[in-house]
Amino acid sequence: MASLMPGYNYDIFISYRQKDNKGDRWVSEFVEALKTELESTFKEEISVYFDINPHDGLLETHDVAESLKEKLKCLVLIPIISRTYCDPKSFAWEHELKAFVEQSSKDQFGLKVKLPNGNVASRVLPIRIHDLNISDAKLCESVLGGVLRGIEFIYKEPGVNKPLTTDDDENTNFNKTKFRIQINKTAIAINEIISGLKEDPVEPDFESTELITFKDKPLLKGKSIIVLPFENISPDPEQEYFSDGLTEEIITDLSHIHDLLVISRSSAMTFKGTKSTIKEITDKVNVRYVLEGSVRKEGNNLRITAQLIDGINDSHIWAEKYSGTLNDIFDIQEKVAFSIVNSLRLKLTSQESKSIVLKPIQDLRAYDCYLRAKQDFWAWDLKALRRAEQNLKNGLNIIGENELIYAGLGFINFQIFNYGLAPDYSLLEKVREYANKIFKINPDSTLGVRLLGLAAMFTEPLQKASMYFSKVLEVAPNDSESLFVYSLCLIYSGRNDEAKAISNRLLKIDPLPWLNNLAVVLIFIMEGDYNNTLKQCEKIYLKEPGNPYIKYMYAYSLAYEKYYDKAFIILDEVAIEGKDFYLGSMSNFVKYCFQGNKEKALMSVSQELKKKSENDFELAFQMAECYALIDEKELSLDCIEYAINRGVINYPYWAEKNHFLKNIRGEERFKRLMERVKYEWENFEV
Repeated sequence: MASLMPGYNYDIFISYRQKDNKGDRWVSEFVEALKTELESTFKEEISVYFDINPHDGLLETHDVAESLKEKLKCLVLIPIISRTYCDPKSFAWEHELKAFVEQSSKDQFGLKVKLPNGNVASRVLPIRIHDLNISDAKLCESVLGGVLRGIEFIYKEPGVNKPLTTDDDENTNFNKTKFRIQINKTAIAINEIISGLKEDPVEPDFESTELITFKDKPLLKGKSIIVLPFENISPDPEQEYFSDGLTEEIITDLSHIHDLLVISRSSAMTFKGTKSTIKEITDKVNVRYVLEGSVRKEGNNLRITAQLIDGINDSHIWAEKYSGTLNDIFDIQEKVAFSIVNSLRLKLTSQESKSIVLKPIQDLRAYDCYLRAKQDFWAWDLKALRRAEQNLKNGLNIIGENELIYAGLGFINFQIFNYGLAPDYSLLEKVREYANKIFKINPDSTLGVRLLGLAAMFTEPLQKASMYFSKVLEVAPNDSESLFVYSLCLIYSGRNDEAKAISNRLLKIDPLPWLNNLAVVLIFIMEGDYNNTLKQCEKIYLKEPGNPYIKYMYAYSLAYEKYYDKAFIILDEVAIEGKDFYLGSMSNFVKYCFQGNKEKALMSVSQELKKKSENDFELAFQMAECYALIDEKELSLDCIEYAINRGVINYPYWAEKNHFLKNIRGEERFKRLMERVKYEWENFEV
């Protein structure tokens, strides 16, 4: 049967592993139900290729029959993603999924299609019939070139992870999905893709239709860039803050462009002062283009060089020199950004162009104060944060009310509280005050919304905080800090799949900071996967061995897996290093609980730690585990309730996944708490 489109042999190709159609013939039933639904969705007859007896495992010759190549000339590929499908050694993976991605990327439509509603979708429509482990999901995403989405046909309840069938009750399914409804969603998705193909095709990301592949990483096309820290070649080494500030401002300008993947400043700054080659850098962060340059600032005179390099072949696309005075700095930043836009043939919306041109601090003296402050924004040091605060106030005295400076002041107060350097809740009230000052200047400011979200993380249920960050991400989808905090909200709310998608997106634009990789650790913890928790923590620890919080989390993960000797040595170190904030007493408490020394454990809990656990959701759930280890059931249940009050409603974690709560799950109070958690978990909408 011919396709709706000339030159194609089928409209839909169903790809699956033979073993997934044995027994109850799930794939066959899915295909028959889908064909029936397509008949009521399309006016035309839709052709579906489905091999009832597919190959399983690679053919000896590794050759694909010419007949299969012809059948792969279809509009939409539907892979049935199971626990066995993600296998590079299988025929379906190698000669159907990968072959289709390569083939469709080069045909007249390309792999991506613009839908009638303006969104962009892939011509690969995954049907998921199992929850996957992270390594399999990443493997699948490496071929698809993006987050694994698709339509779920998964039935889940405690201890169950199987394909959804027509007999399954949606009321007992954790996913609350019904087979008939999911079939309808599949048909609608196919209709949108094919309707999009009938319209104008999506323009390729770059002039070449070549697919650029990276080992063990997702496929990325041309529109991706890292801005390396500009080198300070001024006579005065103290001008380093200025070159760093220029780097960050160019990153900010480029980040307004939705069609360009821009590595965030925290990852870009890790290359400051390194001797890594362009190829090593692009491989590490998985981008194509690199912008590098230098700054010479002497008195009021300024000279800036910049060059754009193609990381695939290490060739220079353009190089420019800009000379002038400090008064020209904003014009130079703008010229650099638009030179990149022109070189990569990016098409900007009017709003994107406006965002690049707009400079939120016009006064050079105030701008200088802001740049000096920014170099201390992320310091785990009260003195440095107070210095940043004073620099921002100096800028405010010069320029008067300013949205960006108010946002910086709010963030500094949050950092002081967040790091435990001054655990005073009045600091969070200051954060809200600065947000309200921002809204008086700009009622639609995402900077103000972001501040409210940060304050809510410590004062309101996480679900409320998630609403703020969801709103920020609608406007600024590549805001790495908001992506991280939003992923935390989703993890603790029991939305692990959505959290994984957000974390994957975060790690694309900001892959190197330890904090962003910590989100993956928390997902493993909430899934009760302590082995992978330890592996991930160890990777982060090896990169950040001096960070007290990372040392603490690494020690905790070692204790999870019963590597007690090493865990206790590290906890003793953190107890000394973190004596000025809560990590000190918490490290002693954890050690004594895992040792089973109840007396010392209880003595190590300071009044400050007890008070903090009532509002700190992360601390509360860790203390709940530890109290359970020494059979302090009521204290453990108190901490569980504190965590639930703050929005830790990850029902599978509390009810089943956490191995350390086994001895309290029979308690009546625990059962009552779980009734509440289950209700809130089921009714929380992302």
